[in-house]
Amino acid sequence: MDSQTDLKQERRKQILDAAEKVFTQRGFNKARMDDIVAESGLSKGALYWYYKSKDEIILALMDRFFAGEMQAEDELISTDGDARQQLEVFFEAAFKDVRRFEERMSLGYEFFSLAARTEEVRDAIRGYYRRYQATLSQIIQLGIDSGEFSSIDPDDAATAAISIVEGMALLWFLDPEILDWDRIGDLPTRIFLQGIMKREL
Repeated sequence: MDSQTDLKQERRKQILDAAEKVFTQRGFNKARMDDIVAESGLSKGALYWYYKSKDEIILALMDRFFAGEMQAEDELISTDGDARQQLEVFFEAAFKDVRRFEERMSLGYEFFSLAARTEEVRDAIRGYYRRYQATLSQIIQLGIDSGEFSSIDPDDAATAAISIVEGMALLWFLDPEILDWDRIGDLPTRIFLQGIMKREL
């Protein structure tokens, strides 16, 4: 990779870092390109050289936002252990991410709000969740094949797992007092696993 390519990547990261901060504080509707210029420390010309509009920045930021999540999901497949252990790792990592990225959650919900009005954004987020589902479905299918899990539809079970994580994240975002992570602990994980484990007759 040459120095010019490095500089371009550095500038794009600089702009997206600034945009993330601005969007988190002001939301997509109220944020202006001038706000991102001021936060980035770059000139307006430099900003428009890399991104022609606020919408273009939003899409690039969304790609970056979900890319990290998808990488973590891909790594989940290579986790050592049986299917149950892999799902335990998934839930533990997912709930840790929710707490670790508390400040970014408002940005994530900005994407969801935009998806309700913009087909391109909705399609992108749908693709992310389909891939998310496929990763978990693959793990659940391994558990079915090995006899750990009952004969359930792996896609439906994967959707249920995602719903648990996303639902708890939303609940915590809206009302942190109702959800004490330390008290609840691994209860959601145990409830889910008890529902899919194969029972001896």
